[in-house]
Amino acid sequence: MPSTIQTEIPQIAANPTRTSRDACHYSRSQFFRFNPEQGIIKDYNHQRNLLVGEDFIVSLLKGLEYEVGEAAGWLCYQIGFDWGKQDAVLFQAWFKEYHGLTIATSNLAFALETWWWPYTAQGWGTWSPNLSNRNSGFFYVDLFDSAVAKSLGYVGKPVCHLYSGLLAGFFSAAFNENLCSTEIQCYAMGNNFCRFLVGSEERIKAAEFWITSGANANEIAERFENGEISLASELFNPIDAI
Repeated sequence: MPSTIQTEIPQIAANPTRTSRDACHYSRSQFFRFNPEQGIIKDYNHQRNLLVGEDFIVSLLKGLEYEVGEAAGWLCYQIGFDWGKQDAVLFQAWFKEYHGLTIATSNLAFALETWWWPYTAQGWGTWSPNLSNRNSGFFYVDLFDSAVAKSLGYVGKPVCHLYSGLLAGFFSAAFNENLCSTEIQCYAMGNNFCRFLVGSEERIKAAEFWITSGANANEIAERFENGEISLASELFNPIDAI
């Protein structure tokens, strides 16, 4: 399935009250508004979209690697982070317009599913967020059929930096916290799905340190639960430990 890239964040006009049937609008014919005369595609939330294939995604990522080398992953993360923060603002506008709710006043699971469903419709994959550890300062998001990882295939390392940034940006804005994210398992590494860890900068650095040491997603979770983060902090940031 081709993915879509959103290219603008317009103002949303007020609309009459919708019914539950109106919320089921993610079929191709209902979600997208095709205007072949002007060459424009907009979605149900009034955002302009581009339809792209795997060759575009691969060429974009390879082009970034050619231009900036190893910083390509960091750059994709920053792009995703800004995208996520802006999308959080847009989402809260149309979420209130459609349902009369905010993230704070709605069931959180309902709000998050409502936010992600357009991404699924656009070809970015399905997800399964697990916020059970949120009170401990971190949580997980599982992603199935990543447009990036599926396009690149097996490369033996995490490649979904754009998604990491998107999640960090959205949740930072939605929860009013300074959050970071990292991919702790990836389809491009031979896993069945991608898994992201979202949490404080300290926790993300610890997770990335353990990943470079060969730890897998389950081992990282166990180390967090066992309170090993302080030891990892000293190892990856020895100056602060002096």
